[in-house]
Amino acid sequence: MDSGTKSESETSPTDGSLYVVATPIGNLADITLRAIETLKKVDLIAAEDTRHIQRLLSHYHIKNQIISLHEHNESRRTPGLIARLRSGDTIALVSNAGTPTLSDPGYRLVKAAAAAQIRLVPIPGPAAALASLSVSGLPTDAYIFIGFLPRKAGKIKKILADYRQERKTLIFYESPKRITALLSRLIQTLGEREAVLSREMTKKHEEFIRGSLSDIFATLSNRAEIKGECTLVVHGFTGPGASNLDTVRKDILQAFRSGDASLSDLSRRIAAKHGLMKRQVYTEALKLKTKSSG
Repeated sequence: MDSGTKSESETSPTDGSLYVVATPIGNLADITLRAIETLKKVDLIAAEDTRHIQRLLSHYHIKNQIISLHEHNESRRTPGLIARLRSGDTIALVSNAGTPTLSDPGYRLVKAAAAAQIRLVPIPGPAAALASLSVSGLPTDAYIFIGFLPRKAGKIKKILADYRQERKTLIFYESPKRITALLSRLIQTLGEREAVLSREMTKKHEEFIRGSLSDIFATLSNRAEIKGECTLVVHGFTGPGASNLDTVRKDILQAFRSGDASLSDLSRRIAAKHGLMKRQVYTEALKLKTKSSG
């Protein structure tokens, strides 16, 4: 087959298949042609919020049957949807924004479909976690998607404690009403970390707040109101063992002898070289400078 030719199964829904369709996280233009085509041709769309998805469908002139599938009715609705899939119907699963089942409803339906050996087809597209990570400037080679933390303080404390020495980049979702509380808990449990808060991504008031967790907390605390769902990307643990401290000190002393950079600039350069936070190297450089001048 020519590499530019698509098979029928790639361009048109196949009987008895569940399509997991990613939809825009804000900007309605961020949807794939394949997603639009799938939403047009399936027999049924299972949506987290029928009113929300209707705006997207109307924008692209899509008329189709919609049924709600959210956290409060997913267990009850799943058997009926599985029965329809077994009978040959095609169903598209969508959430309010981004990729279904990632901190959104749909997991139970997907799990049941897999158990019933029903064909599952991902229609990839937007995901707030990856969009935020891609522009964070933090390490992307290894990361952990945590999503929304539970509401109870005890459970939150236990989960965060498990990640205290995790070296991979951490990705959290949080509502605007609880984002400052999350930042406060992270500072208390994980300590000071470099981080990036993404808010209103792909929308008119898109914003990225960069700095330490305390910097971001201070910025948000000065605001009368915070709007938009938030994605927080946090640098992994960089404590003892992440880099040989003796080597770092040698690099700092060598930079002092060269005398060609400010304390801030040399700290940034050496931190990047060793995979450390700038503030961590700056503190060590300040100690060495004070010791040498004393």
